[in-house]
Amino acid sequence: MSELQISLLAIGLIVVAGIFLYGQWQQWRYRRNIGTQFPDSGIQATPSEHEVHAVERQDPLITAPPVTDTADEVCGLLNDSTDYVATMLLKTPLSSDALEMLWQRRFDFGKNVNVCGLNTGSSLWERMIPESPQSYRAFRMGLQLVDRSGSVSEMRLAGFHDMLEDIAAQLQIEVKLPPVREAVQRAQELDRFCADVDQMIGINLLTNGERKLFGTEVANAAERLGMSLQPDGAFHLLEGSGATLLSLEASDGSTFQHHTLNQTRVDSLTLLLDIPRVLDPARRFDEMVALAQELAKALRLTMADDQRVALSDGAIAQIRAQVAATEAMMLAGHITPGSAQALRLFS
Repeated sequence: MSELQISLLAIGLIVVAGIFLYGQWQQWRYRRNIGTQFPDSGIQATPSEHEVHAVERQDPLITAPPVTDTADEVCGLLNDSTDYVATMLLKTPLSSDALEMLWQRRFDFGKNVNVCGLNTGSSLWERMIPESPQSYRAFRMGLQLVDRSGSVSEMRLAGFHDMLEDIAAQLQIEVKLPPVREAVQRAQELDRFCADVDQMIGINLLTNGERKLFGTEVANAAERLGMSLQPDGAFHLLEGSGATLLSLEASDGSTFQHHTLNQTRVDSLTLLLDIPRVLDPARRFDEMVALAQELAKALRLTMADDQRVALSDGAIAQIRAQVAATEAMMLAGHITPGSAQALRLFS
């Protein structure tokens, strides 16, 4: 090899090394600039079993969301205690098309999958859908660990983990994923906690003797008290946002329908309070009792418990204490009844 060839080879190696080092420096600057959005690459340390223990723990069950600057409620709720979460820092801004694999498989895992992106223009996290037209500097994906059907299975969680690895490989980026086994343990612990507080209180309203209630009677009385018939066949008392505070249904499980109210006959009703899904459940129980008393008076009914025993003031006080105890347990676990996080877990 001539001296000229050796010189050209040396120059080529120096140029390649310079390009590589410049690329590394650019990537370091990019990560530093968005580091305030999600410190330590946005991945929270996986809490230990003692940190999420539903009975003995001292630390909150639901830790503070790792995403602080967010214009979207769902993105602020993604949390390692309630979701299997991964954050991907992108080399260059990308659109939602980069997650085609996830969009195709998002219903395969048995629980809700939420995807958020760090908007290039606004620098805020926002919930993404397949048709999102914006570009993003980072993606954040979470598989919900628990809902009312139970906790996510290890097989499905492993499938979600593997899909995230495939996406990262496709985007040619590195991603730190929480261990699947530890996430499954957290899911099972959270599911046990949710099962302990997942209580629905019912007050039965019974007719006397063989008398039946006409559907139109029930509808008129319920509507006078601010309740409306909903598609599930029950009457609901709704708050301003449209969330259900109380519901009234036929005790035998039959449904009320607008076009058949004059043909419907029932012998008892049940007024229901879903404790985890309402704010301030003890106060809502007081409103429930007052509403039940109004219905009983209007329709000549008797208030009774699940054993069809007439409710005394003492029995009502005991039920209220149970509601208050459940509310206190949820607050101790840092899940506020009726909050957006509670509505996710108890859905």
